[in-house]
Amino acid sequence: MIMAGASYTFQEHLIERQAKAEEELLKELRSGSYTIQNPIVRPNFYFIAPLTAVIAFCTEEETAVTVTVFGKTKEANITHTFPKAKEHVLPIMGLYPEYTNRVEIREYRGASHIVEIEMGKPDCGNGFLYSMDTTPEYMQDNCIFLTPSSGEKASAYDYAGDLRWCLNIKCVFDMKRLRNGHVLMGTDRLIQMPYYMSGLYEISLCGKIYKEYKIFGGSHHDAFEMPDGNLLCLTEDLRSDTVEDMCVLIDRETGAILKTWDYKDVIKPGLGKSGSWSERDWFHNNAVWYDEHTNSLTFSGRHVDAMINLDFESGKLNWIIGDPEGWPQEMVDKYFFKPIGNNFGWQYEQHACLITPDGDVMCFDNHHWGSKKKEKFLAAKNNYSRGVRYRINTKDMTIEQVWEYGKDLGAEFFSPYISNVEYYGEGHYMVHSGGIAYNKDGEVSEALGAYEPLMGGSIEAITVEICDNKPMMRLHAKGNYYRAEKMKLYGENEVLELGKGQIVGELGVTKEFDTEIPAEYHGELLPDKFAASIEEEFDRFTFHATFEKGQLAMLLCEQGDEVHRYYISTAASPLKAMCCGSFLESDERITKTNVNKIGLKGEYDIRVIVDDKKYDTGIKIVC
Repeated sequence: MIMAGASYTFQEHLIERQAKAEEELLKELRSGSYTIQNPIVRPNFYFIAPLTAVIAFCTEEETAVTVTVFGKTKEANITHTFPKAKEHVLPIMGLYPEYTNRVEIREYRGASHIVEIEMGKPDCGNGFLYSMDTTPEYMQDNCIFLTPSSGEKASAYDYAGDLRWCLNIKCVFDMKRLRNGHVLMGTDRLIQMPYYMSGLYEISLCGKIYKEYKIFGGSHHDAFEMPDGNLLCLTEDLRSDTVEDMCVLIDRETGAILKTWDYKDVIKPGLGKSGSWSERDWFHNNAVWYDEHTNSLTFSGRHVDAMINLDFESGKLNWIIGDPEGWPQEMVDKYFFKPIGNNFGWQYEQHACLITPDGDVMCFDNHHWGSKKKEKFLAAKNNYSRGVRYRINTKDMTIEQVWEYGKDLGAEFFSPYISNVEYYGEGHYMVHSGGIAYNKDGEVSEALGAYEPLMGGSIEAITVEICDNKPMMRLHAKGNYYRAEKMKLYGENEVLELGKGQIVGELGVTKEFDTEIPAEYHGELLPDKFAASIEEEFDRFTFHATFEKGQLAMLLCEQGDEVHRYYISTAASPLKAMCCGSFLESDERITKTNVNKIGLKGEYDIRVIVDDKKYDTGIKIVC
């Protein structure tokens, strides 16, 4: 609906929409005569996974049901068996886009039926594969899942390079399979540019959201399932002047924050600066890993060129892996390792740290800049990225490089940002170089890939799996992708758990601007040239508008003498650490200002200061 000054919409939460859809489906199923020969078929039943469907029917007796999604080849078939039931509501995954899919549903020692499901072209962004080089024997029914860092959306490809799954919403950062078969990933609810999200979704790949974990400081980059099921999540204090320098432990059931680690408690901001360091983004944590053997946490600090390890209980610093150049000598002597062996090299601006079962440390070494000293910085065309594995001895404080992949490929495998490694077993790894970019002249880009499409350049990603030093899978994709993961579409004991999903946890209070800006107010409506709109949700609202670069703009929530002020950034300066450009606009004048309702109470007039004038939007928000 259009109102004076700004347009207004209310966005119902996905969990609410999905619950209503389930209620309607069950009502229809229980009031009709739907059998295996005459089932209900609902493509994209949960609205966000367009290459999935739900099939529902009843059987007279309890029986297990096996579903087979027929592939374009026999090797591409996807099969899953569901446990005994009389009422069957089955998630169907792995459907091809723009294709008439054949799906077999078969009772255990009983009847079977073929269902045809016609799928159109899904809205899953701009990405596609240039090539997939592997064998069905190696991949089996696994897919390679790619999570976006630019204009793409999360997607998954089978051994043949065919798209078998995607999302049509912008869920960003890593996705991990949980022990219950669900998947953990960032939400699509942006709370602050450039990529700070409301929290985490626990989700089925059919699109059903079981839980949203709202997190006080939002979420970014990475999360981790603990042995007891609780969740580690990277976050920050939205009230602070720094970002990406905290981690929290979340209660799996309630969403409550059980424990917090603030890296400023162990490292003084400004130490160990990488080439991309900034005062605000001094650490830039992009990964978390819990090691049960040592009861410790390992974090990857891109802007200190270092992986740091903390004691889980006390939070005390155990060790640092990184080039000691520029660090205080007393820290070097106490926390840094001394290299031994041949062919050793430090990592720079790394991502995706992990600890192997025998205590080795792995990461994706972006090798961005390739030095702590500016005079030794490497140009992109002369640089490389790699997966690397280090063996550490915490008694002698020595470190040895025992494996690497990618260095010999040079600039064609160079990602200045994002990317990951995966450890599958001894000699069996994945190395994902997700941020490869070329400028408009076809040269290896010096900029982060997130910006290149806006400047006429191109972006791509290369993912390789290596077994005993032999490449077993190579995927080459258009687009930049934050991470790659190999997973099956169905979890081991996958069932569709019906019932309304939960929203737990709490968003933090949005940071306000303390200074009152003098401005004339005559009750005028915000002019149409600002293209203003407000999108409201149950727990927050977002103000969209277009302003000129450098223009003074401020959002106000006013209730009598009570005024809440929110600064609108109109600066168009590229960030040095844009790990996800999914929310970048092609027009840099477009702004998004998110305000959480927590801390606000009552009805507020939404007004805007532009330069020296205050305008009405015509919109009231009730908190």
